[in-house]
Amino acid sequence: MVFCPRRWALVHAEGLWVDNQATAQGSDLHNKVHDEGATHRGRVVEARALRLRSLALGLVGVSDVVEFHALQKGHEDGCSLHGRDGQWRPVPVEHKRGRPQPDDCYHVQLAAQAMCLEEMTGATVILGYIFHAQTRRRQEVLIDQALRKRTAQLAQRMHAMIKDGATPTAEYNKKCRGCSMYDLCQPRTLARQKSARRYVAWALGNLDKGEYP
Repeated sequence: MVFCPRRWALVHAEGLWVDNQATAQGSDLHNKVHDEGATHRGRVVEARALRLRSLALGLVGVSDVVEFHALQKGHEDGCSLHGRDGQWRPVPVEHKRGRPQPDDCYHVQLAAQAMCLEEMTGATVILGYIFHAQTRRRQEVLIDQALRKRTAQLAQRMHAMIKDGATPTAEYNKKCRGCSMYDLCQPRTLARQKSARRYVAWALGNLDKGEYP
């Protein structure tokens, strides 16, 4: 939804999908992460391919990695883990193939995972990480109120689009060039058609004013 509402609708409302090199590499990376299983490193337990859901947001999904960090005694805002003592704080970690991006697409995705985890476990999730495979570095993301609000609004918009059953019209921009859905979406062609409709409507509406295109 953040990257492109039309792409979202083509995939999730119309059931269309086309892979390109970037999406195939991304899928391969996620599959490798999911296949590694759970690990325990000191005071951190890593769970891979954890199924997530939020009834409040109307979302379901599968995480890449959720780390559970052991909390010191006295903390009551964590969750319990089966077979382990004490309280643990969930920390979602999303794996991406490339470098950090200038927009907040990944931040919203991470916030959605955090909000799912909070609803499922009762714990407070204060941050998450985006691991970029190209740089081999983690980017910390604070799950603050502004990001939570934006994520909830996008979830509401998503459900409204499903209810309306309307796929947004195409709007060509630089993000379109690397999109795997380019040929199905046809942003250049359909955007020109949209402009033509606006042009004709303007022309007809101004003929009685003596104005001509």
